[in-house]
Amino acid sequence: MAELASPAVTAAVAVVPLGATEQHGPHLPLGTDTTIACALAAGLAAARDDVVVAPALPYGSSGEHAGFAGTLSIGREALRLVLVQLARSWPGPMLFVCGHGGNAEPLAEAMRALPDARAWSPSFGGDAHAGRVETSLMLALAPELVGAARPAGATEPLASLMPALVAGGVRAVAPNGVLGDAAGASAGEGHALLARAVADLVAFTTAWLGGCGRKASSQAAFRPHPSPPRAGGAAAEGRP
Repeated sequence: MAELASPAVTAAVAVVPLGATEQHGPHLPLGTDTTIACALAAGLAAARDDVVVAPALPYGSSGEHAGFAGTLSIGREALRLVLVQLARSWPGPMLFVCGHGGNAEPLAEAMRALPDARAWSPSFGGDAHAGRVETSLMLALAPELVGAARPAGATEPLASLMPALVAGGVRAVAPNGVLGDAAGASAGEGHALLARAVADLVAFTTAWLGGCGRKASSQAAFRPHPSPPRAGGAAAEGRP
């Protein structure tokens, strides 16, 4: 949408990719969550002709990653206010496609105040942060930004890590910033994860808005979106 002139914005639904700028281990870029959210939003736009993808919001609630260089967080309350004001500025429905699990709580709070807005987050499964899942996704979307290392960090289930993570942040449980193990990551796995997530997002949107905006052969139309301008998962899973 940022490249369009105002009269060219005719779609009824605005889709806002919601990411973060935060550490993703020693091998993935700070914008990983935003890149993934942009790709998913682009996949939805390839499937429906009644949506327009707005510029991504690359900052979120990332306090759990404090202490790692490059992490920028606006906090929960500021994020909630930004989301509410963004949705109120659009005259129709707005969908937030979230790539950062740390945004889940303020996103849910904002949705309670916005009857014409919805939020969706992918459920990729697998490890929680900067491990095999996100490394595979980034190898599919922006391989030139992925380092050669495939580090392992804290590999325990996220639920068992949560008390220490809440008390001391990611650094307290994983000094290298990885919650999982990046070994075995591949672009092929990333493409498969993206395709399943886009299908889920299209189904979610169809259940909300109906099927009249669906494009013919929409699945064939989707290609991974290139990474956003160099300036960042899943909330449903509590992905940090």
